[in-house]
Amino acid sequence: MDWIAAFEIFSMVTGVIYLVLEVLQKDAMWIVGILTAAAAVVAFAAQGLYASMSLNVYYVGVSFLGLIRWKRDREAVPEGIHLRRLSLGEGLWSALALAAGTAAFFFLLRAAGDPSPLLDGFVAVLSAVATWWLTRSIPEQWLLWIAADTLSAVLCATQGLYWMTVLYVFYTLSAVYGWFHWKKQGSYV
Repeated sequence: MDWIAAFEIFSMVTGVIYLVLEVLQKDAMWIVGILTAAAAVVAFAAQGLYASMSLNVYYVGVSFLGLIRWKRDREAVPEGIHLRRLSLGEGLWSALALAAGTAAFFFLLRAAGDPSPLLDGFVAVLSAVATWWLTRSIPEQWLLWIAADTLSAVLCATQGLYWMTVLYVFYTLSAVYGWFHWKKQGSYV
């Protein structure tokens, strides 16, 4: 087994654990997410997928913010899943970030020689927005994840990252489950 595959497999195994913890809204998911993202940074960097690599660097940092926010929200909703509503302002900001970020990433990634600059950039920005919504416990984050994870599976498959493809297929299926689980079990803060 080559070293890239080892990082992919590690990301896949810890990513599955992360997702189970995310669906159940357990604070430990943020710690596992740091490990998953760190390994994914290495795998994506080795393939030259710089937006996906950068996204995972972002995941490491935002995981600390998510842990702090979730601990605070847990005080307001000690049992079950705590939810927040998406405000109009946050929705508009997110749409603007998605459009501007994708355009900026496209040009940067194309110049850097990324093999799939539009898809890599779009997935990275969509995932960054979804992660932001996750830190805020906005249930619609699962809909963004369904789209981002499906596209990430396509991106990984076309680049020969087959273990990562398996992970993103699992992420997509889990996001569908997470959407229904959070809507059924959640209480708004």
